Amino acid sequence: MPTVPFTPRAAFAAIAISVASLALLQNLVIPVIPLIASDFGVTADAASWTITAWLIAAAVATPLLGRIGDLRGRRNTFLAVLGVVAVGDIVASFAPSLEVLIFARVLQGVGGALFPLAFGLLRDVMPRYQLTGAIGATSAIIGIGGAAGSVLAGPLAQLLGWHGIFAVPFVAAVAGILLTVMLVPPAGLRAVGRVNVLSATLLSGWLIALLVPLSSGARWGWTAPVTLGLFAAAAVLIVAWVIAELRSTEPLVDLRLLAGRAIWPVNAAALLIGAAAFGFWGYLPQFLETPVASGWGLGLNVQAAGLALLPLLIGMSSVGFATGLIARVIPLRMMMALGALLMAGGVVFAVFDHGALVTLAIAGGVFGLGIGLAYAAAASIIVESVPADRTGIATGVNANLRTIGSAIGSAFTTALVFGSVAPGATPTLDGYAVAWLTLAAAAVVAAVIVLAVRPRGTADRDAPGSLDAVEEPAALADVA
Repeated sequence: MPTVPFTPRAAFAAIAISVASLALLQNLVIPVIPLIASDFGVTADAASWTITAWLIAAAVATPLLGRIGDLRGRRNTFLAVLGVVAVGDIVASFAPSLEVLIFARVLQGVGGALFPLAFGLLRDVMPRYQLTGAIGATSAIIGIGGAAGSVLAGPLAQLLGWHGIFAVPFVAAVAGILLTVMLVPPAGLRAVGRVNVLSATLLSGWLIALLVPLSSGARWGWTAPVTLGLFAAAAVLIVAWVIAELRSTEPLVDLRLLAGRAIWPVNAAALLIGAAAFGFWGYLPQFLETPVASGWGLGLNVQAAGLALLPLLIGMSSVGFATGLIARVIPLRMMMALGALLMAGGVVFAVFDHGALVTLAIAGGVFGLGIGLAYAAAASIIVESVPADRTGIATGVNANLRTIGSAIGSAFTTALVFGSVAPGATPTLDGYAVAWLTLAAAAVVAAVIVLAVRPRGTADRDAPGSLDAVEEPAALADVA
């Protein structure tokens, strides 16, 4: 296929469209779970495995394919993952049974690796002075795509049927493949070594053992033998994985690198921010849909609740695309902490002033600003703090911790809001208040961690492999 002359802006556009194809799939299925259950004649609990399958596949694939990208080339790996996602979209569009649809969701979940691979590609092709802005814009696209999937799923399902909702991400994935081939050069440093099979197996094992009960524990019961057994297995496998990584001469995840003062606070904060993000954002539509008869609900329908999230999307996108400019004034760590505090502020505002849609919209807008700042800053800090040949695995771990945090936030909110409520009954305002205020406190703790634990002097910034010490890719030398 013919290529066009390389420009950073064109390469960014190709990467952004590719990421959008995957971002749309994050939450696209959630609003149509009742339709899927009805169509296949299964329970909503069984149909919800389409969500769990995505979550687990993304969690496993993100660090593994991030590492493969570091070793074998991020562009080729990026294209291969896009191809798998496109196949998953086709399979889902024609799935004749729930089992086939779950398989398709696993293929789509492999696309979770696009996020760290995209950040690595941006480091390869963008000039240094544009890198933070490009990462911020990509983070905004990821967030916007996830929310847009929730908003568009209902109207698309009404127009095309639930099978047809996968047409939009499929078209975006194919466009991403074509544009990446034409516009993104195969630049960048590659790591030396191989994928550690033992570490990969243990990592996959503990991620599955942890995320399955976090996703299903509310339905199974938190004290059910299967739930406790999987949590115990996860604990054992985590210990075994850490030991294997520390003893290996070629670790899958360099735990010593991630334990550096430049990185571990960001990863710890990402876990807490992920919990706060999904625990509030993921449940805000249900909060808005609470019947007026409850005495405190607004009684919005699904479409109106989705539209009420627009201020959140606008806040997230506006600050995400402005990250490059903001970073010239506010240091990245301060930006991340500020984002976490804005998230906490938005949640507190929603808890104490929820009587009108306009106040909840404002709270969502503030929360969106916080997410945009925190996510973009976290990715930029990780990219700037690791050697170029470790970008994929490092950003993959950060994304995974955010995913685990999201699962924890979801499980925590479900337990407090719906845990003691009879099926079909309306949850209480107190349940939301306790859950959301706790998550707001988690966001504040994230801000404190990022600000309190700082790299020692300029050692991390000037260390070999930091962004300032990495040579520009050959493709950029001509551009500069």
